[in-house]
Amino acid sequence: MKPKALLILFLVILQIFSFKIGAFAAECTNAREGASETELIEIIAACEAQINETKKEVGSLSREISIIDGQIRVTQLRISQTEFQVKTLEEEIVNLSGKIERLDGSLDYLSRILLDRVAEAYKRSRVDTITILFSSKSVSDFVTRYRYLQKVQLHDRELLLSMEQTRSSYDEQKQLKEEKQEDLEKLQAQLLAQKKQLDSQVASKKRILEETRGKEAVYQSLLAGAKGELEAILGILEGRGKEERIKDVSEGEKIASVISGASCNSNGTHLHFMLTKDNQTLNPFSYLKGGIDSENCSGSSCGSGDADAFNPQGDWGWPLNEKIRLTQGYGYTWAIQHIPWLRAIYTFHNGIDLQGGSLDIKAVRKGTLYWGSFVGGCTLKYVKVEHDDGMSSYYLHVNY
Repeated sequence: MKPKALLILFLVILQIFSFKIGAFAAECTNAREGASETELIEIIAACEAQINETKKEVGSLSREISIIDGQIRVTQLRISQTEFQVKTLEEEIVNLSGKIERLDGSLDYLSRILLDRVAEAYKRSRVDTITILFSSKSVSDFVTRYRYLQKVQLHDRELLLSMEQTRSSYDEQKQLKEEKQEDLEKLQAQLLAQKKQLDSQVASKKRILEETRGKEAVYQSLLAGAKGELEAILGILEGRGKEERIKDVSEGEKIASVISGASCNSNGTHLHFMLTKDNQTLNPFSYLKGGIDSENCSGSSCGSGDADAFNPQGDWGWPLNEKIRLTQGYGYTWAIQHIPWLRAIYTFHNGIDLQGGSLDIKAVRKGTLYWGSFVGGCTLKYVKVEHDDGMSSYYLHVNY
């Protein structure tokens, strides 16, 4: 192979190699101003890979903050990507609008010409080859007039074809614009959802730092508390708590008090309320009555749009006096998704966490009252009411 050919081959290989290096060199950083959508996609992939690697590390506050920071960066990048797509679509729609406007003008112009041609054609409707033949002064005159008639007819056909093509193009561009407009609306809705997600992630980080005070020891304490509470709850539900039958109670009767402040496996004042039947927990909102004075604080903040469902639809009384404040709902909750020391311990919240207008706890229905306690790393006190239909209600973090 000639030296020149070898040099060209070397340069081609070097270019391919450089392209591959560039394609995989994306790092989890903030995107540069004016970055292309391809660059954004590569950075997002790099960030997600970094998050997944961080999740493999031993649980710690610094790890969790790193994960949240990564998730925030990914959401910010996705917002940039969506904004890029929105801008592109808006430009396409503007261009389509211009095309449609020009086509509309062409249609209007062609329509006027066609109307004129129709009127002219009507005037010469009786003009045919025989008429031209007998009215011609000579053979040359006949040929000239006959060719003119053919040109006129051909022009009319071309005019009709042009108008049909313009109308078809006009309809296609209008349809395309409508489709682009629908895509734009979807992207705008997606952008709004992404911005809400970003707000939630930022609020989650703020809440974690506030609750841990930025200290690893506090984080580990919260992690241990969540683990201890889950072990105690499962132990109670399995019948391993020490229980004493007290008396029969009626609906609304005071049965205990919520412990004020931190207590065994509880970081602050709240009631963990559960319902069970046949050894299975049930959603309390299916039984508690609605229409009460309440505040939903189970999301990133009180009244936020990302809170857990608060949809009581039964006819039972509530275990606390109004105003009811929900701090965690039932099932796969916001707290599980966003609070690391809870997410690390469980994936399903088997009751609801509440605060009330007072510390008094009331039986939600009549039944038999039991005082109970579960001894683990500490002694968690609770009360249970067995109801006539085989259901039981549990009230944790209480004094009796």
